[in-house]
Amino acid sequence: MSALPSRMTVIGIKAPGGPEMLVPEERPVQPPGEGEVLVKVEAAGVNRPDVRQRQGTYPPPKGATDIPGLEIAGEIVAVGSGVNRWKLGDRVCALVVGGGYAPYCLAYAVHALPVPPQLSMIEAAAMPETFFTCWQNMFMRASVNAGDWVLVHGGTSGIGTTAIMLAKAFGAKVVTTAGSDEKCAAVRKVGADVAVNYKTQDFVAVTKEATENRGANLIVDIVGGDYVDRNYDAAAEQGTIAQISFTASPKATANFARLMAKRLHHTGSTLRPRTVAEKAEIARGLEAKVWPLIAAGKIKPVIDSTFPLAKASDAHARMESGAHIGKIVLTA
Repeated sequence: MSALPSRMTVIGIKAPGGPEMLVPEERPVQPPGEGEVLVKVEAAGVNRPDVRQRQGTYPPPKGATDIPGLEIAGEIVAVGSGVNRWKLGDRVCALVVGGGYAPYCLAYAVHALPVPPQLSMIEAAAMPETFFTCWQNMFMRASVNAGDWVLVHGGTSGIGTTAIMLAKAFGAKVVTTAGSDEKCAAVRKVGADVAVNYKTQDFVAVTKEATENRGANLIVDIVGGDYVDRNYDAAAEQGTIAQISFTASPKATANFARLMAKRLHHTGSTLRPRTVAEKAEIARGLEAKVWPLIAAGKIKPVIDSTFPLAKASDAHARMESGAHIGKIVLTA
């Protein structure tokens, strides 16, 4: 294997603002520390937190790189001390705390997973952020059982398509919301049983009708705002609302008497600030429970589009347009 370069051209954030603030910068290639691997990046996923970081509303955790990018796939080219599982040349995808928009990226070895042979590097790079998020919120902080009804908001997003596939793979039935008839058709192809055009239909009424008035056992919400109160209405008794993000507002007025009467659980979490050990636990769960489903062809990430790393600004513009269906990925 050839010697590693000392410098690389990454995509940095010039200043808080629009997609045009993503610009090339020269940075050093950092060697892996204890428990880390260095990955030569072949593909990197684009996620809503990247957009928020660029806008200046989601700063990286203390000590983390300011280079955006939370998920990568590629080949290991250097291994730090204390790493026993991985060796040079291994093909991995990994959740990272930042740095994905670059030719080389450090990852904690325990946050890396083998690239399933059934998937391309582009598909593998589209998985860690949304799969870690959905697994944590749907299966560790909540549960999905065969026969349950799961309501997924924002069904065509990366989180949405992942949540739909995971729920279906574990035997649940899915209602999902989307913003057009075209998107409703797309989420049905992903596996949703019922698709609601939230611009023309009331998701509460449709969910109650689909579930014979019982409501959804689990609601996966990336919207917030006035959806909070409506989720309480749409939920089944002892149902769970998993709050993953807020495309609307993190503040809401809700009828908490309904939460009490139905004995609901409203939980939420963020992924990026979690400890190395906590993320490693999520990775182990995914490898044990989800990777076999990928090998069996039951789950495959939905790719909307790809852009060269140098065109990261176009990828962000695509995400902010809201037109995407599935994941947007940068390629080396």
